[in-house]
Amino acid sequence: MADYHDHNHAHNTNKKTLFISFLIIASYMFIEAIGGYLTNSLALLADAGHMLSDAFSLAIALIAFKLGEKVASQSKTFGYKRFEIIAAVLNGVTLILIALYIFYEAIERFTNPPEVASTGMLIISSIGLAVNILVAWIMMRGGDVEENLNMRGAFLHVISDMLGSVGAIIAALLIMFFGWGWADPLASVIVAVLVLRSGYYVTKSAVHVLMEGTPQNIDMNDVIQTIKKSAGIQSVHDLHIWSITSGLNALSSHVVVNNELTIAESEKMIHKIEHDLEHKGIQHVTIQFETSEHKHDNSILCKVKAESTGHLHHHH
Repeated sequence: MADYHDHNHAHNTNKKTLFISFLIIASYMFIEAIGGYLTNSLALLADAGHMLSDAFSLAIALIAFKLGEKVASQSKTFGYKRFEIIAAVLNGVTLILIALYIFYEAIERFTNPPEVASTGMLIISSIGLAVNILVAWIMMRGGDVEENLNMRGAFLHVISDMLGSVGAIIAALLIMFFGWGWADPLASVIVAVLVLRSGYYVTKSAVHVLMEGTPQNIDMNDVIQTIKKSAGIQSVHDLHIWSITSGLNALSSHVVVNNELTIAESEKMIHKIEHDLEHKGIQHVTIQFETSEHKHDNSILCKVKAESTGHLHHHH
């Protein structure tokens, strides 16, 4: 059970890390939004919008971790682990909307750049950069930013947020030294592109999970070979692999075996397959054994193929 223990430990540090990061980001977001409004800087407002989405994704990740702990019940047999993914979709869509709004605002400002209080803008964006660096450091030290989709989404937000602050700093300097008013809307557009990009990726990977897509880190053929290498297995069909939530993959399959297998032997075989698949990153394995006489074609994949060729076919 060492794996489970590690998972739990990572889970708790993830939660703590997220909570601290959320508090820091949320409080600075207000400062930046007010600052952007007072200094009349769209770049600062864009960055605050970015921070808002940051705070949002951190909050979602937190709620998802909390809900994910709720135990499975009869009406929700996987517990609440899916909430994380639905939250990620919401998060991604919000990002895309924020980005579009910033583009819309910036177009107007390119044609007639308003006066921007550049000194205030410089100070606020510099502190913003420091805040982001601090949060990124906290997350790298305490969180699982590689594996967990939720943590990774939140971490990538913070990183692109840094770039937003850098953009605002450069824009403020350009306005101070050269009087280039268009630097402000330009910086905001760059931030908007970053926001749009992360929104797109978060939405795409979350929708892939909701569509029961094969997890990105799983190689189907490799899995089939792993199952087939046990003695006595003839073929594998109706194989499905999907993610319940990030880091939790499930598999179901029909396996055709020799007629002579005893129950004890088949149980042993299943244990071995489960063990092998665990190393391939699949935690939840359901396998149905059948003998070659029992072959039948009610699999989703077979039906789909049959319909596309226009006639049903039976393997015998």
